[in-house]
Amino acid sequence: MTQDQPHTGSPQVGEPSRPHRRGRILSGHRPTGRLHLGHLVGALSSWVDLQDDHECFYTIVDWHALTTHYADTSDLQQNILEVATDWLAAGLDPERSTLFVQSNVPEHAELHLLLSMLVPVPWLERVPSYKEQQQQLTDRDLTTYGFLGYPVLQAADIVLYDATLVPVGEDQLPHIELTREIVRRFNHLYGPTLVEPKGCTTDVARLPGTDGRKMSKSYGNAIALADPPEEIRPKVLQMLTDPARKRRTDPGNPDICPVFAFHKVFSNADEIAHVDRECRVAGIGCVDCKKILLANLEQRLAPHAERRAQLARDPDSVRDILREGARRAREVAQETMQRVRKALHLI
Repeated sequence: MTQDQPHTGSPQVGEPSRPHRRGRILSGHRPTGRLHLGHLVGALSSWVDLQDDHECFYTIVDWHALTTHYADTSDLQQNILEVATDWLAAGLDPERSTLFVQSNVPEHAELHLLLSMLVPVPWLERVPSYKEQQQQLTDRDLTTYGFLGYPVLQAADIVLYDATLVPVGEDQLPHIELTREIVRRFNHLYGPTLVEPKGCTTDVARLPGTDGRKMSKSYGNAIALADPPEEIRPKVLQMLTDPARKRRTDPGNPDICPVFAFHKVFSNADEIAHVDRECRVAGIGCVDCKKILLANLEQRLAPHAERRAQLARDPDSVRDILREGARRAREVAQETMQRVRKALHLI
């Protein structure tokens, strides 16, 4: 697609805010259920590290949850609390990051509306996840305006905070590229106003679910961060392994075994090498392999479980953190919207 040419001629309306001393991060989770191990290794661990060198905004995107879960919102508030509790237990620090709920900052909705005026429908229809999720989530009607416009709302979330970097999964990279196109189109039409972000992915491989498919709450194959040890143990012991290894004496192939994918994340180098070698020659059985993983998994999750239990005893303190985060987020969002309104001659 031909990109818009650079803006020329008209007066300089609202310049993007001055560069930040540290790069600014924006990312978030949808509150559609409890977070799982895939969220921990794929996002949360890197988010925690990013706090050291970046100005971080992490948002629980409840409006995004409505794009697919609009028919039943009865669990929405509890899910928001669950996500926030897992965030804090994982190490997100409200003193170093701004943690907030999307709908508590109404500027997200205003910017989404304004951006939707200039985004061509074919741009949205070409996003890979649009048709993919319609095919996968056949139990719900996704032929809605909100679902089609999901990437525009996501773009509003990002540019509202002048985010320079957006940590996402690989499946979300097309959304970030669309955000960049939207920013370029806006700045071409109305002058340099919005900051063009970049997407980045973590180095951690995606964890499969216990059945070998993508780990997902909707598939029922996830190990939730809130699961107690007595629930984690049977999930691990029942995990799918190399389907060709039917007997203890059959050699296995770790490269296609979901359990080995977990070892690469939660076991040390010696254990990974041991499992890789012994599985291929039937030196150990699948149960032996899973027990090694289980010990490492329990050790990794024990601190998270302890912190989570403490936070769960005082949910009002978690809600207070989100309220304060929304207050701080609105200060930044209002500055951006002032520039946007001025660019559009709405003020």
